[in-house]
Amino acid sequence: MTDSAIFSLIAKNLSFSLKQISAVAGFLDEGATIPFLARYRQEATGGLDEEQLRSVRELLDYHRTLEERKETILKAIREQEKLTPELEEQIRTCTEFKTLEDLYLPYKRKKKTRGDMAKEKGLEPLALLIWEQKTEKGDAMELATPFISEEHDLPDAETALKSSLDIVAEWINESVPVRDALRGIIRKHGLISSKKNPAVKQRSNYEDYYEFSARIPHLKPHQTLALNRGEREVILFVSLDLQEERTLDQLDNVVITNDHSIFTPWLQDAVEDAFKRLLLPSLERELRRELTDMADEHAIQTFATNLKNLLLQPPLKDQVVMGIDPAFRTGCKVAVIDETGSYLDGTTIYPTPPQKKIAESAAVVHHLIEKYKVTLIAIGNGTGSRETEQFIAGVIQERREKNRGEKLSYLITSEAGASVYSASTVAREEFPDLDAAQRGNISIARRVQDPLAELVKIDPKSIGVGLYQHDLNQTRLAGKLADVVESCVNEVGVNLNTASASLLTHISGLTPAVARNIVAQREKKGRFRSREEIKAVAGLGEFRFQQAAGFLRIPGSEHPLDNTAIHPESYEATETLCNLFGIDIENPEASKQKIESIMAGSGKSDIAEKIGVGVPTLELILENLLKPGRDPRESLPKPLLREDVLNMEDLSPGMRLEGTVRNVVDFGAFVDIGVKQDGLLHISQMGSGRRRITDPHEVLAVGDILQVEITSVDTERGRIGLKPAGE
Repeated sequence: MTDSAIFSLIAKNLSFSLKQISAVAGFLDEGATIPFLARYRQEATGGLDEEQLRSVRELLDYHRTLEERKETILKAIREQEKLTPELEEQIRTCTEFKTLEDLYLPYKRKKKTRGDMAKEKGLEPLALLIWEQKTEKGDAMELATPFISEEHDLPDAETALKSSLDIVAEWINESVPVRDALRGIIRKHGLISSKKNPAVKQRSNYEDYYEFSARIPHLKPHQTLALNRGEREVILFVSLDLQEERTLDQLDNVVITNDHSIFTPWLQDAVEDAFKRLLLPSLERELRRELTDMADEHAIQTFATNLKNLLLQPPLKDQVVMGIDPAFRTGCKVAVIDETGSYLDGTTIYPTPPQKKIAESAAVVHHLIEKYKVTLIAIGNGTGSRETEQFIAGVIQERREKNRGEKLSYLITSEAGASVYSASTVAREEFPDLDAAQRGNISIARRVQDPLAELVKIDPKSIGVGLYQHDLNQTRLAGKLADVVESCVNEVGVNLNTASASLLTHISGLTPAVARNIVAQREKKGRFRSREEIKAVAGLGEFRFQQAAGFLRIPGSEHPLDNTAIHPESYEATETLCNLFGIDIENPEASKQKIESIMAGSGKSDIAEKIGVGVPTLELILENLLKPGRDPRESLPKPLLREDVLNMEDLSPGMRLEGTVRNVVDFGAFVDIGVKQDGLLHISQMGSGRRRITDPHEVLAVGDILQVEITSVDTERGRIGLKPAGE
């Protein structure tokens, strides 16, 4: 299949135009990135967004890989001198890997089979008589008599007939229509069942699956992943169950085309043998792989959605932050960072059991707050978190009584991945003189100031917003999460003069080596004064500059547009626009009403033509003139800050509280309401009126601030039930 044929197929599949697919494929083949195409090539792509562009990229990769596989298969069959024009046509027009492998199955090199041994005994002509079903008269045994052979251990006609069925069974197994029919039956009527391994005596996390059964269309992704893990740990036995007699009848209808053939009873035996010995084991493995792939995709998408929402949490700017990594025996690590994230001071305190040195610890905290004018305390959510929270809440209340006007609050933040960062090369390069625990604590504090800038230093799989992440296809997971990080970093943009090499690496067009070169040049020659200056960075040629420039911000640059998302290639058009309408390019906010009227007007096509760009580019220019240097995260609700703490004993049904969504899963959302245990807002509580929610991500995201009402409190089991306040 040629590229043009592939483009047509993708266009039809995605309901895009052939022109769009051809344009996107051309850009991708040249090395363009998805964020660049989504923002700066909308005229050429027909306005496709990042998600749509990635769909095109995935299908391009799929079909090009399929074409490579076709050539490999055609070569293998050609070498066997078995390639017919009809078979070649079937292979070349095939659009799915599954069908392609079915077509290749009869020619695939494999170990010697029972069918091969029957062929060696000269039984293939007899097998053909049975398979072709043309013989309507005569006696089957008489027709099998010529194949009797002592040499081949065929002492009688019945043995010859039965042995020839081994060949027929393999032909049935290799039949594309038969395999497709059985696939359909399995997917419609199959049951996935699991039972407990009798050898397992202790309790386990899989008790819900000790006697479990679900029809395949109703099997949920998290159930598939749980069954897979339970099977791997040999706690569960998992099987595919079908109604055998009904299935065999349906397969007979596919295979048997002439009921009057004298070989029909023998052919039925061959169908049963093929089903039990060859087809069902093969297609059960295939089905389990497919179910796992679908569950993987669902879990990966859930992970990606949660990660994106976490990375795009709004930064808490202009805060001097005290980060506390809680613990019991080893004490709580404390680090103070200034408004820019620079490390100021650090120590260890012991306010939690077993030492419980509350007074001494409070004195240290008071001293650091006063010395560095701390405005926010960030507490990691690990072991000892709630005990540390109670201690800090007490410190804040004590200070509130003495310093009424003091602005000081705290929040609980995820410390997932902090230990991974602390032991990384990046952390050692940043803080060579600090121990790993203190580096991790600085990460906890910094991720409050700017979650995106700090979390990109950590492997996304370690950030702790996934489901069964270690069980998933690691290549696909890593690829998807890399896409999310790339998307988030480029959506926000980075300050070229403050961004770390870790952050710059994710900018469109930049490699880790180029990112390090940018930082090195900045350290050697001082701050960049314009986007143009980065062209002098080693490894950053014209193409990389084109891909990256629009995502790099330079506050205070020599050119005012260098701190916007307007691409340098559109500077001339922007200046022409400003001259046309009397907009001060140095202070476009002074012309806010004028810009808004152009945005709302109907003459954008004419204006775009006058300044030499398309309408999408004009709109991007206007948006950035209206809000130069805008951070898209600023419009999101800020994290919930607290000054005091509750105990579970303080809660009762009907109480209303404000909370932060910490994780979103298939069955609901876990909400931090300021007590030791997160509450569960179950999916059944999420719909308003008669609306039924099937995916919690439809209505909630990690970081959302909610007003909730307590529905139940189980202090013994540490469970809190929630519903939206006012429901």
